[in-house]
Amino acid sequence: MQLVFDFPPKTRYTFENFVVCNGNRAAYHFARQLAEGGGNESLLYLYGPSGCGKTHLLASVGSLLSFQTGAPAPCLSFRDIDQLYGGNYPAEGASLIGERFAGAPALLIDDIHLIPDNASIRVEVWQLFNDFYGSGKKILVTGLYPPKELPHLDDHLISRLLWGLVAGMDITDDESRRMILSKLAEDRQVLLPDDVAEYILKNVRRDVPSLLDALEKISRHALAEGRKITLRLAREALVPSR
Repeated sequence: MQLVFDFPPKTRYTFENFVVCNGNRAAYHFARQLAEGGGNESLLYLYGPSGCGKTHLLASVGSLLSFQTGAPAPCLSFRDIDQLYGGNYPAEGASLIGERFAGAPALLIDDIHLIPDNASIRVEVWQLFNDFYGSGKKILVTGLYPPKELPHLDDHLISRLLWGLVAGMDITDDESRRMILSKLAEDRQVLLPDDVAEYILKNVRRDVPSLLDALEKISRHALAEGRKITLRLAREALVPSR
């Protein structure tokens, strides 16, 4: 009998539930090495399209470092920078970004491509980067583009990112997406027939959030209808709303 849970527990980002495939293998290896201390590098930059797993690896590194050190490992996403500053970036005064990372075991920055075109913010990031790097602490930064293509960064910050390891991520190939979809279904205890999986892969965008959204729509529709997941039900669930 097909069991579908209406509100499955939210999966925490860890290395154990990260799906390793050809397009992210190097990034996974470098991130795990950074967190576990298995290499000489203390700096890693990950880049790739939205939904490819950058934030998953960033959170996994933070979780493991926090467990190892017993100290919180905060992360700053530049998607949220306006919430931190309220849209006002003062030229002088205390660094709110610096306060966020006070006493942190690592500098974890997500979505660096969204850094505002603001000199004071660049100075704050530059200072933090130098402080953490100089003290031998771990640094992991993610962005949409390779370092030299990042907007609003000066040459000094770009060169800093190039000091360490750089890994691109791309999970748009069919085999990678198939592996990820299978893992998403397994984690949510959803029995997904092969023909339904293929239908999702052919009709849904290639990023992970889109795959997850499709899976949840199908699961919820199955629960609401009291039916098992079939190709017919999947087509019903994924009909575009008008």
